[in-house]
Amino acid sequence: MLALQVIAAVLIDRWLGEPRRWHPLIGFGRCAGWLEARFNSGQNSRVTGLLLVLLLVVPPVLLVALLVQIPVLGDVIAVLVLWFTLGLESLKQHIRPIAKALLRKDMEEARRLTSYICSRDAAELDVERTAVESVLENGSDAVFGAIFWFCVAGAPGALAFRLINTLDAMWGYRSERFLHFGWAAARLDDLAGLVPARLTALSYALCGHTRRALRCWRDQAPRHDSPNAGPVMAAGAGALSVQLGGPTCYRGVWANKPVLGEGASAQPRDLPRALRLVEQALGLWLVVITAATLLGYWL
Repeated sequence: MLALQVIAAVLIDRWLGEPRRWHPLIGFGRCAGWLEARFNSGQNSRVTGLLLVLLLVVPPVLLVALLVQIPVLGDVIAVLVLWFTLGLESLKQHIRPIAKALLRKDMEEARRLTSYICSRDAAELDVERTAVESVLENGSDAVFGAIFWFCVAGAPGALAFRLINTLDAMWGYRSERFLHFGWAAARLDDLAGLVPARLTALSYALCGHTRRALRCWRDQAPRHDSPNAGPVMAAGAGALSVQLGGPTCYRGVWANKPVLGEGASAQPRDLPRALRLVEQALGLWLVVITAATLLGYWL
């Protein structure tokens, strides 16, 4: 049943993409934004941030934990929850227009589109590099992390992971406003992504230039300031034989990111290559999950 549920959710995401109306994560994000604006006063902000994370995450997770216990209907709800937490088709829908704009050499449009999927300054964007990095990192966050936690803890686990990841994307900045308030969301996201990020990095390596990817992961990932994005992007860049990282501008402040991967700088053709790498890794995951489910059934 586990393998069938995962495959069903992946197929629904492929056929339908994200819900066009009433997407639960969009409503969740709006609620989180309203609460942050109301309660992030800067005083005892770590405690406030932690309490709001619990307030936003625990009730919907408990509700899903109850709903999936309903016979038959619970299985359908589990598939729908996993579908809501997956974002591969959404990622494709954001990346493909960027690739088309680059092929037309319309850099202004490419920067505008890329600014929607990252928190970097649009005027300073290295579009190709940023887009490839977003594909690799979002593959971990919006695909493999959700599937991993679905396999470990069912629909409640996948939902909890995605909600925490969403809060980290909204609050996990090292700015004056969020440094303390977003601390709990950022640390919980690091913890929840610890294992799936490394499985994602291994999957990228197996589906690309394996030795190079493993070498980049070993040598370069420790230099990255994120314990999870480092392995994912280093292994992904090595698997694609491209160079990522380097100086990056966030809200007018330049950060000297480590160079990741080997080879030439990312080019427009590398965007569809990065998407194919994520899809190949997803295929590998589905094969492994199906094989493990069948083995468990026969044993």
